[in-house]
Amino acid sequence: VVFTVFAIGDLLVYPVTDTMRLAAYDTILQYRLFPPKADPDIVILDIDEASLAAMAREYGRWPWPRQVFGEFLDLIGKQKPKAVVFDILFSDPDLFNPGSDAAFNTAIAAASATFFPLLRLDPSNDSLSQVKASMIPGARRDTRGSRSASGPSSLDQAASQGAHGGDPTVAVVLPHLPAALHSKRLGLHNIDTDPDGVVREYSIFRNEQSWILPSLPTRVGWEFNWPVPDSPRVLLNWRGPPRTYQYIRFSDVFQDLLRKERRRPAAEFAGKILIIGSTAPSLFDFKPTPMSQVHPGVEILATAIDNIKHDDFLRFPKADVPYFLLALVIIWLTAWRLYRATNPLILDWWFGLSQAFLVGCSYASVNVGTVYINLTCPISLALGYFGVARTYAALTGKALDPSM
Repeated sequence: VVFTVFAIGDLLVYPVTDTMRLAAYDTILQYRLFPPKADPDIVILDIDEASLAAMAREYGRWPWPRQVFGEFLDLIGKQKPKAVVFDILFSDPDLFNPGSDAAFNTAIAAASATFFPLLRLDPSNDSLSQVKASMIPGARRDTRGSRSASGPSSLDQAASQGAHGGDPTVAVVLPHLPAALHSKRLGLHNIDTDPDGVVREYSIFRNEQSWILPSLPTRVGWEFNWPVPDSPRVLLNWRGPPRTYQYIRFSDVFQDLLRKERRRPAAEFAGKILIIGSTAPSLFDFKPTPMSQVHPGVEILATAIDNIKHDDFLRFPKADVPYFLLALVIIWLTAWRLYRATNPLILDWWFGLSQAFLVGCSYASVNVGTVYINLTCPISLALGYFGVARTYAALTGKALDPSM
């Protein structure tokens, strides 16, 4: 009865087993037998410490002049990559070299598919902002019942229905590049953590008073008509530990593009999705994830893009009531067997096998599919009850044994 009341409290009042659920999820992902493979067409051009050092002599330390990225776009465009995604926020003008900004802006205008991040600030700053939701390039009105997960078409239809309704101010930091704003290929690159500070989920979009602000992976998905989830947040299907994706040093690629006689393949990045970001410790773009305490932010972005492209985010069915009922069945069935004085060895085997089966179901769910069946609650409650009841039974037996 005590454990039943505890289970009801866990279900309705305060989810005590949430901490165990997160720990179990992290452990299962770390020891998966068949993790999905990283998409070979997603390539990370890494601005690491070696790149910063290699480019410092000619361009100085970070941040580099914007013309570096302008030249890169001009030259890499000849290889016809599928997309170039910047995980760098170009929020301020280059006051010392305005011509560099102009060169980068011209290159963006000429490029076919470049994507840029925007940063959502704390909503408490919304009252200080002068940016209306309708002013954010790529933002779309959310009309209930007309939005689907299949792509931007229904959102475009919703956005074209007029400017009726509110137009709230939103605290965001936009790129300071007119061509990037004009392209409307912008998306949020905020990475939110769970209450314990670990990144497990990714924001697909934010709903700001009936205005949709897509994330950067969502904006890429819309561009190529990939199946974008309809949920605001999804559980990431990690491909593995850091460095699972193909990393290439940005300085190596850039310097080779400037050579008359190139050493790298002429069509190395044809059809690839290039993500330009940094793993340099001095730029502090790392987050704790189930796979590592120092996971590069650019690889988290790559994972989200990969998940959208292959539509294999981990689904997490909300089945709190069935799990609660399963916990009660195991607890009361164990209690009944104890009451009927079942042979302790048989009871131990029965209970152990039942828990091993539940653990196996959770483990198998993320190895053979994309639906995570979380049985942590019934397993935790059943183990807790069995431990208390079995210890009590053993101590009672000793106390009543006349030979003791």
